Amino acid sequence: MIQGKWFAPGDDLSDLLPVRETVFGLSADAQDAESWNVLVLSDSVPVATGRIWWQDGSFWLGGIGVLEEYRRRHLGDLVLRLLLYKAQSHSAREVRLVCPGNLTGFFSRLGLQEQPGSSPDSVEMMIPGDRIDLDTCSRCPKQNCPNRQPC
Repeated sequence: MIQGKWFAPGDDLSDLLPVRETVFGLSADAQDAESWNVLVLSDSVPVATGRIWWQDGSFWLGGIGVLEEYRRRHLGDLVLRLLLYKAQSHSAREVRLVCPGNLTGFFSRLGLQEQPGSSPDSVEMMIPGDRIDLDTCSRCPKQNCPNRQPC
């Protein structure tokens, strides 16, 4: 069973830090004191994480990662959707992130767009808050899908 668990700023992050340390080689940092963190568990095993924080008029995403043996199961997509939902529920004006150039396709699927001046190693992406669309079917290429609702 897949579950999501939120951690408010200041909460004990010991359940999610092993995932962050394995994926990124990073442990707790100063940003955690200001971040909402999400942890995804598969059969009670911590397997994916990410965080969101408010800074300089924008919500920022970071630390989105999935343990290697759990990749290709849409868990990274789930983490991203949970973070975007958190931003949306707080009436975000915009959501930003910085990612490696090879990951822009992953983030662009949910509407984040590359910003001018980004380098291939560090691409800044952004989506206006009013453009966040978490409806899976709206971007689905399957025109005859039984889950697709008419407009």
